[in-house]
Amino acid sequence: MSESPDMVATAFDRRVEPIAQLSEAADAIAAACLAMARAFRAGGRLLVFGTGTAATDAQHVSVEFMHPVIVGKRALPAFSLAADSATVSGLARRGGLDAVFANQLRVLGRSQDIAVGVSGDGDCPAVAQALTVARASGMTTVALVGADGGQIAARELAEHCLVVRSGDHRVVKEGHVTLYHLLWELTHAYLEQPHALDQASAPDASAPDAPADNASSGGGISGLYPFLYSGPTSLDALTAEVAASARAKIAEIADLRRSVGEAEGESLAACAAALAAGFSQGATLLAFGNGGSSSDAQDIVHTFLDPGAPESVAAALPALCLTNDTAVVTALSNDVGFDVVFARQLQAVGRPGDIAVAVSTSGGSANVLAALAAARKAGMTTVGFAGYGGGKMAEPGLVDHLFAVPSASVHRIQEVQTTLYHVLWELVQQDVRQDAGLTAAGPAPRTPQPVRG
Repeated sequence: MSESPDMVATAFDRRVEPIAQLSEAADAIAAACLAMARAFRAGGRLLVFGTGTAATDAQHVSVEFMHPVIVGKRALPAFSLAADSATVSGLARRGGLDAVFANQLRVLGRSQDIAVGVSGDGDCPAVAQALTVARASGMTTVALVGADGGQIAARELAEHCLVVRSGDHRVVKEGHVTLYHLLWELTHAYLEQPHALDQASAPDASAPDAPADNASSGGGISGLYPFLYSGPTSLDALTAEVAASARAKIAEIADLRRSVGEAEGESLAACAAALAAGFSQGATLLAFGNGGSSSDAQDIVHTFLDPGAPESVAAALPALCLTNDTAVVTALSNDVGFDVVFARQLQAVGRPGDIAVAVSTSGGSANVLAALAAARKAGMTTVGFAGYGGGKMAEPGLVDHLFAVPSASVHRIQEVQTTLYHVLWELVQQDVRQDAGLTAAGPAPRTPQPVRG
């Protein structure tokens, strides 16, 4: 563990440049948002898809647009094609995974819709096929990709291709979170100026930048984008403002990630050591959260259970997400109450020594707090990711390891939380390899845990 704080610094430093480079794509981001705003205004829906960790991104994107974080903003129709496990697994069984999303789009898609494909390396065949079908049908197409853009970028399968230039798929994921938050924010910025959407001129990427907007926390849409309330403006001027705001927000998130990395090094190392010790004794990680935090909880589980590397490089560790089973979640919500939806599951499946990971931007969600209390009562290790100073999660005796992002912006909080749990995973991997109970060939047999009465 002695080297872990230094490893944290290195891990955060490795993320600075790929995220900062997104500023170079500010004009492309603005163009994508303009196209999306026009499609929504024409009655289009957003259909988003991806596999693996990108499937959790697809669900996060859909909830961003359907359930806006700013009170009073319109809900925009959005659906994750990866969320219907029955359809995905059925289509995959009959025709292969590569054609799943393409087959869904052929049936569901309309020409005025928006197709957003997410791929960590730009080479996912399922995403590539779906984008090809969507573009051929006249849909607005947007791709979020990584590395050098892969075949999706090289073959121009999407009209708007936004690339996070990193070979680390976790860093790419973190960049994608920033990108789709910007897509939501800036699409609304265009929708707030409908007269501009009616103008025929294309965005002018050479237009001079307007003063940057750094106020991304609080104040509703007027706080995010004060330039929208200075009166009607031309499309070119609005696009220049939007691009400048994107650059400012990218710089803001890079700075916030850096400061959190400096502040949380020792805490992350201590948490990783506790989790590694738990895994060595047969612990299971159980994650939960609401809304966008639900998709983040799913990604935490995916990261630990399916690290996407050979077992000799990264150990697959037991993890489950309490938001995945919609039958259980809706049954408990309907018959007992939503406030106990996670606590009841933990009481049934959690065992002493297991690890409960709670994700919340506010730190105050009633069902999350109830689950943490149940986890502590059961003798589990508790880990919390929050914002706003931690909220009620910060109350003594509830969370063993708390990571509170010092921001009041839901989007900035979620972006840093993604980095925090990725770095935590890296540290756990380092520690489990140093544990005498784990070998390079994989985990030793787990110690059976007693069944609680």
